Amino acid sequence: MLLADLARTSRELSATTSRSRKRDLLAELFAAMTPDEAPLVVSYLSGRLPQRRIGVGWAAFKEPPPPAATPTIGVRELHETFDRIAAVAGKGAQGERKRLVHELLAAATEDEQRFLFGLLGGELRQGALDALAVEGLAAATGVAAEAVRRAVMLAGRLDVVARALVADGAAALDTFRLDVGRPVLPMLAKTAQDVDEALDALGPCAVEEKLDGIRVQVHRDGDDVRIFTRTLDEITTRLPEVIASARELASTWAVLDGEVIALDGSGRPRSFQDIAGRVGSRLDVEGAQASLPLYPVFFDLLAVDGRDLLDLPARERHAELARITPEPRRVRRFVVEDPGDAELRSRAREFAEQAVARGHEGVVVKGLDAPYSAGRRGASWVKVKPVHTLDLVVLAAEWGHGRRTGKLSNLHLGARRADGTFAMLGKTFKGLTDALLDWQTRRLQELAVSPGDDWVVRVRPELVVEVAFDGVQRSSRYPEGVTLRFARVVRYREDKQAAEADTVETVVGLLR
Repeated sequence: MLLADLARTSRELSATTSRSRKRDLLAELFAAMTPDEAPLVVSYLSGRLPQRRIGVGWAAFKEPPPPAATPTIGVRELHETFDRIAAVAGKGAQGERKRLVHELLAAATEDEQRFLFGLLGGELRQGALDALAVEGLAAATGVAAEAVRRAVMLAGRLDVVARALVADGAAALDTFRLDVGRPVLPMLAKTAQDVDEALDALGPCAVEEKLDGIRVQVHRDGDDVRIFTRTLDEITTRLPEVIASARELASTWAVLDGEVIALDGSGRPRSFQDIAGRVGSRLDVEGAQASLPLYPVFFDLLAVDGRDLLDLPARERHAELARITPEPRRVRRFVVEDPGDAELRSRAREFAEQAVARGHEGVVVKGLDAPYSAGRRGASWVKVKPVHTLDLVVLAAEWGHGRRTGKLSNLHLGARRADGTFAMLGKTFKGLTDALLDWQTRRLQELAVSPGDDWVVRVRPELVVEVAFDGVQRSSRYPEGVTLRFARVVRYREDKQAAEADTVETVVGLLR
């Protein structure tokens, strides 16, 4: 397959707002893939590089060469070129990367150059996110979209499923199972304004403390324990306390979902930054453990004793969790079997207030009859925080003035649209400490896709920031007609990907 085929499809995807048309365009392209091309094609159209980062920024695109007249670049050839660019290191690396990029651009047609600018700059705007790619892949191979979606959830990666499906057809999907040692994408929660709204939406449910730690998935097979983050990165060696806790379970074969937290001397939770710093430490793990001991709190069980529990209702999964996990290692919760019962609703609100008083973020309300929807922000988990916060994506930043001269200060904030693009909701420079200003200036310059004009620097939409705000109001200044009132930065969430940011739909729902 030629790069020109991807570029043409990307352009056509950008030109239509019809979801069914996007699916058909992707299906047509995917039907022409070979197994080796499949993971590359789905990655590129989703705006990702298999190499993740290749050390190329906007400067490499300055003064591009004239485009080629005819397409000659194959998808595999493009991948090999990116490998060569990523491997460049040492003295003169920047110049050599720029030379290789210009060599690639010189061989690309105008359409291909435009696609490469978007791909390498993180600015593809055709809306070919994984959800659409799943539907296109299903249509191209003649299998049910739900079967493909489940395989992706269990594999954690669309490109892996695409290769297997193109190579072996529908039978390949049976190979993707929930196995100890192979992490699955975590289930995510939507947002509600208060506990009553969540109770009304869910029916019979459990109200659980929302812990402000690091999300972990713990796999145990005998004495072998492996620990993964929400982004499926393995961090086993950094958390000896969690390994020890897992070995205390009453089952020797299990997959658990939970949070790693730390407590201060008075028993109140330590800050997320403290925990993230400890988990991120790769050196002197014993010293870090002594200075800040961590421990896991589990809230779900995905598999136990050789059984996959994903499709069981939450009440049954929790019963199994309680059977194998000691109470101090389980999240504190309050069960509301009948949300119409006024006394139970009152006690649920009181439980949420007490959770905040204990120093936690709020609560997560979970439907008792719902399965575990791995990798999805399902309607059966609803988070409630006393202060409105959203996880948004930084789209650009403005150079500061006065004491912030020389610092990237005012952030342009975006929410995720259904098609994978981002809608700007407003700006904020509030809540930034001097240390955070220094850090974000360095980080955003790494993500810059253009030198900007005198005051604005556009960046790849990758960095997630948690923003607190007082409400949502209508505004004709922004594309979705809404903006945030009194937005301020709470923290950066480098543990989250842009695809996990909150949606425009969530923001508009808060307006209603």
